[in-house]
Formats: sequence, C-alpha cells, structure tokens
Amino acid sequence: MRALKLLIAAMLVMVLSGCWDNIDINHRVLPVVMGVSKHDGNYLIYLQIPEQVQNSTQIKIVKGTGSTINHAVDLISANLEDRVDLLHIKVIVLDKKYAEEGLEDTISDFMRGRDVSPKTLVTICDEDMDAFFSSVRKKMGPKGTTLYDFFEKNAGWNPQIALTRVWEVYRSIHSYTRDVAIPIIRSGDTTVVQHVGSAVIKEGRMVSQISSEETLLFNAFQRESTQGKIEVMNHASVLVIGNSLAVHTRMDGGNPVLRSKLKLKVVIMETKDHPTSDMIMKELNESLTHQFNQMFAKLQESEADILGIGQYFRRQIPRSELKEWRTTFYPKLKLELQVQTIIENTGFLELK
Repeated sequence: MRALKLLIAAMLVMVLSGCWDNIDINHRVLPVVMGVSKHDGNYLIYLQIPEQVQNSTQIKIVKGTGSTINHAVDLISANLEDRVDLLHIKVIVLDKKYAEEGLEDTISDFMRGRDVSPKTLVTICDEDMDAFFSSVRKKMGPKGTTLYDFFEKNAGWNPQIALTRVWEVYRSIHSYTRDVAIPIIRSGDTTVVQHVGSAVIKEGRMVSQISSEETLLFNAFQRESTQGKIEVMNHASVLVIGNSLAVHTRMDGGNPVLRSKLKLKVVIMETKDHPTSDMIMKELNESLTHQFNQMFAKLQESEADILGIGQYFRRQIPRSELKEWRTTFYPKLKLELQVQTIIENTGFLELK
C-alpha cells in the first residue's frame, strides 16, 4: 500500500514539474501593434505581425471580428498556424469614432485580463482603420517597430506628442480629479505616420482635441521635458533646452485659484530684422501665454482636467466633495500663468 502511494506521488511530481503547459516561442505569433475599432456592436481587431522570412522581416496585417476583443483575437488565432500572444504589443491604436463613444469597457478588459501589458502605449487613429494599416504596412521599415519608435523617447518622440499608457487611461476613468490626453495620428503622405494633435479624454470618452503646439504646453505643465522643441516667432527661432514649473494653490471664497510659473531655458537659433534679446523673450512669453490660455479655456469648457489641476486641491477640498470637481469647482477655477524665458546662449549673435 505504501509503495502504491509513493508511486502515485512520483507520478504527480512528474506531471506537475517543468513547463508542460507553456507554448514554445517558435509556435507563438507576437504582434507589436493592435488596432481596435467597433462596428454594429462588434469589435474589429487589427494585428500587425512581423514575420521572419529567410534573411529579412516582413510585416503582415491580420484582422478579425468578434463580440469581444478576446473573441476576435481567438478567431484570428484559430486561422493562424501559431497561437497569438498579446503581451508583446507595444502600441494600441484606437478608432476615433470608438473613442468618442467611450473606451471604458476596452481599457477595463485590458487591465482585468492582463493579456496586454498595462504599460502599452495608447494612440487614436483619425482615419479609416483599413486605410491606415494598409498605408503603414506599405511604408514601414523591415523591423516593423516604426509606430513604437514614433513614441520612443530615444528614437522619434518629440515633446509636442503626448505619451499615455493603458494604466493611465484606466486610472483617469476612476479618478475624480485627473483626465488624460491621447495622441492622435494618421498615415502620412511622405512619412509612415503623421501627428495631428491630442484627444482630450474625460472619464474614458473623447470630448475635445488640442493641437500639437498645445500638447507641448500640456507636457510642460506635466513637468515632461520639452527639450528640443523649436518655437518659431516673428523675429526669432529658439531651441528649448530645459523647463520647470512652480505651482501655488489657494481657495478664494470657495473657488479654486492656481498660480503657476513656467520657466523655459532657450538657445537662439535664428533671428530676423535684428531683434534684441528682450524683444525675443517678450515675444515668446506672450505667445506661449496666449496659447496656454486658449487651451485652458477649451479644457474648462469641456470639463476635462487633463492638466491634473484637481490633484493640487485634494487637501483643500473635502473628499466627499471631490467627486464634484469637474462639474462644480473646475469650471470656476482661476488660473494665473506666468511664462519666464531665460536665454542661455545667443550663439554667434550679438544681441543688446
């Protein structure tokens, strides 16, 4: 009897040990980009898959329709020779019309199922998804990572492009005081993709849009580095080499007031009509202040707090009232912005 028990125990150890339930990487399909659209209540899923063919890499676009995202992916997987693994997806491209309807279900499914990494970048497509992926496939390089490189800080990213991940969208959906901006792209005429601004996402739904120039100010307010951006003005072009932000808050008669000071360190690149350094600084300060006030008025009207200003008032407003931040406090917020430009280097120009 004892020998029988030992034999059964040994058989169980053999069954439970090792990686018997893992699928070899050679039998997995590893898409790097996923496109998500919705039509007539069904999800239309696009997968961009790099394939190794002899000594080169080819890009394949496959798509499938299902009642849920997982259902569509399963149908795609059933028609492929290998199993689809979504954990390697770097970028999720969402259809603009779907974003305007609301992304809560999709983002919640990603976070709940964990088939897709919470760190995956999210972007919105401003054209027909079939046309977009067809154009991208034709123009994309052999590595198949062009879309990811477009948002990669060590590759093609520029400071006028917002960077938003799945977990940040999920957090904003369940936050009283923070919304998010998601970059908007479309296929380019001479490039693979073209950046056309950022979508303002409030509680998981696109409610407005800001330009690339306004996105630069959004990134600066989020204390993201704006290094490398060239501001073209009437009399000069400058290269931003550093930025910082100081914020002070107070309540005035029950209404929130925020005073902020944005400092920019710049290097003069080009001049026109021999401007003075004071003229350049004044022109840049006035231009950026005007752009920021325009953007903020648009955000206040849509009651979307992508700047996260509500975070600064969490200790000054009772928690029981924070849920009314977007509708009660935010529309009455008074924002006082001061832009200060510091010219670090004038190059070989002689300015007075």
